[in-house]
Amino acid sequence: MAKKYPNSRHFLTYRHSLRCYVSILYLRLPPNFRIILRGKDVEHHNIVNDMMMAEEVTYRPQPTTDGVPRDTNMVAVVTVGFVKDATAHFDIQGFNVYHKNRLIKPFWRVWNSAGSDGRGVIGVLEANFVEPAHDKQGFERTTVLARLENKLLSMQKTYWYTNCHKIGYAPRRNKAQIEREYRESSPEYTPSSTRSKQKLNTKDNVKSYSPASDNQGGKVVGKGVSVNAKYGNGNAYNGRSREIFEEPSSSSPEDTSYENEVSRVRRRKVNENSHSTPVKDKEIASCPVKKANGGTLQELDVDSGVDPCTLDGHVLDQMKAENRQLKESLEKKEGGILSKCNLERELQLERDKYKSLKTKLQEAKGRIEELNKEQESLIDIFSEERDRRDNEEENLRKRLRDASNLIEELRERARVLESKKSRSSKQ
Repeated sequence: MAKKYPNSRHFLTYRHSLRCYVSILYLRLPPNFRIILRGKDVEHHNIVNDMMMAEEVTYRPQPTTDGVPRDTNMVAVVTVGFVKDATAHFDIQGFNVYHKNRLIKPFWRVWNSAGSDGRGVIGVLEANFVEPAHDKQGFERTTVLARLENKLLSMQKTYWYTNCHKIGYAPRRNKAQIEREYRESSPEYTPSSTRSKQKLNTKDNVKSYSPASDNQGGKVVGKGVSVNAKYGNGNAYNGRSREIFEEPSSSSPEDTSYENEVSRVRRRKVNENSHSTPVKDKEIASCPVKKANGGTLQELDVDSGVDPCTLDGHVLDQMKAENRQLKESLEKKEGGILSKCNLERELQLERDKYKSLKTKLQEAKGRIEELNKEQESLIDIFSEERDRRDNEEENLRKRLRDASNLIEELRERARVLESKKSRSSKQ
């Protein structure tokens, strides 16, 4: 199972694997510090690297009732998040609690839920304000520890209830609230007041003409033509022709601002010409309003024999300039977002290169150490061989000296015997 879910390997194997337990024993490794187990270095591991959607919560414990003054440095930064294999929905949870850089309670389970609540949530913190036991396998049961346990339980519940739907569990909170948070966090979010205005605008545009159009904010212009006071010439009615319009909800923000400005100009023209001849009213009603991108917003054909009206050229130029500025600002924002994405991608590539180079450097260091060990062993073998050869040579020389001495003694004895024989023969 640890091979299938590598990000949960330390949780699954730390109880029966000494190497796995030692790899998470220290929160930070000091420089030039190594742990060697059975001739191999233990690779240090930080549980934070196994998290996704991680959050940091600062916990400041309250002073106890024993009168001890509060320490301003008494604080713990809790990093909580889902394990990267949390989508598998198996039971892994707990907090790694360190004291002065040493692990005291590995994967401390503070929430024992009857169901699947709390699964996949892990955390890391360094609690230097809690007194550990003498064997470093737990903490002393004090009020500070009880408060810390309650706080961790509250953090885990809050994080779980807020984010459990993101890893495949049924949401534990109000679905409408979650959807509202998603909309607010998305870049396409628009406030509720703007949405309500858009709905009202759509409803006003969809409504057809009725005799009570004056009560709805409309004005009767010319022969049977109703002009809405809110949208200028947005809604019109003619007994001899049908109404053609588009809903404003489908337009972009630039088109909406442009349309509102044009509507104000039309409304001003309608007010100026409200007492003029019916032909002028028909001209105002039949004037086509065009978007900045060239598309037609509305076109009311009151009488095909009447020439279309033209808006003020200065106002149109101003509208086009504003629209151009909005487009340029939007393009700049998009370019900034793209450059930021490119920078993040390049940064990630540089990080990957750094990790690969670091791994290669560690491998090269390991090889150099192995070669040094082999060289030292060869030097020891050669020195032992030299010492053995010197000893053998010394022994041989000693034997040679002894043999030469023995030969001299034998020669002396032979001379003595010969002298004795010669004397005896003379007598």
